[in-house]
Amino acid sequence: MKNEGPHISIKPDHLFDLGGFPVTNSFVTAVIVLVIFFFVAVYYNSQVNKTKRSNFFYLLQFMFKGIYNFFQTVLGSKMAELFPLIATLFIYILLLNWFGLLPGVGSILYKVVEDHEHFHFVPLLRGNTTDLNTTLILALVSFFSIQYYGIRELGVGGYLGKFFNFSSPISIVTGLLEIVSEFSRIISFAFRLFGNIFAGEVTLTIIAFLIPVLASFPFLMLEIFVGFIQAFVFAMLTAVFINLATTKSH
Repeated sequence: MKNEGPHISIKPDHLFDLGGFPVTNSFVTAVIVLVIFFFVAVYYNSQVNKTKRSNFFYLLQFMFKGIYNFFQTVLGSKMAELFPLIATLFIYILLLNWFGLLPGVGSILYKVVEDHEHFHFVPLLRGNTTDLNTTLILALVSFFSIQYYGIRELGVGGYLGKFFNFSSPISIVTGLLEIVSEFSRIISFAFRLFGNIFAGEVTLTIIAFLIPVLASFPFLMLEIFVGFIQAFVFAMLTAVFINLATTKSH
C-alpha cells in the first residue's frame, strides 16, 4: 500500500502485540526515553563519589542546580523534599517532547500486516506526549501528588476543610467550586500538553511535506522552544498547586 500524503493520526498507531499487550509507536518512544533516562541517572550516580568527574556530569549537575534554585523560589523549604518529583516531571516531559523532534521520528515506517493480502505502513516512532494516554497519566500523577502532600501536611480534616466548609452558604458554594477546580486540573494538564505538542507535530509534518527543503527548520526551532516551555509549565503548575495544597486556608 502506497502512502499518498503525510501520515497524521490523533491516536497512536498499533504496531504489534507482545504477550497480548498492544504495542503502539508512542509506547516504543516512551520505552526508549525511559531507557535513556535510566542510564543517565545511573551514570550521574556513579560519578558523584569520584574525584575526577566528566564534563557531562558537570553539565547535568549545573542543570539540576538550576532546576532546584528556580523552583525553590516557589516551594521554599519544601523544595528539598519535592525536588525528585518536580525535577523528574520536568526532565522526563522535556525528553519526551524533544525526542519527538529527532530525525526519523514519524518518518521511519513500519509494515503492519492486516492479513495475508493486506498491509499498510505506519510510523515506527511517534512523540509520546502526542499520545493523550501519556499526558493523562502525567496529569493524574501530578493530581494525586498534590492531594497526597496536601493531606500529609494538613491532615485529612484540615485538607478536606478547604472544600467542605458549612459555616455559611457562601463557604459551601466556594467549596463546591474548589472541588470542580481541583478535578478540572486533570483535564487542563492533560490537554494543554497534548494539544501543544500534537499541534507542533502536525505543523512540522505538513510543512516538511509541502516544502521539503529546509522550510521546516524555523518551525523546528520553535517546537524545541515550545517543548521546553510545556515541560516547564507542567512542572511549575505542579509545584504551585502543591504549595497551595500544603498552605492552611484562612
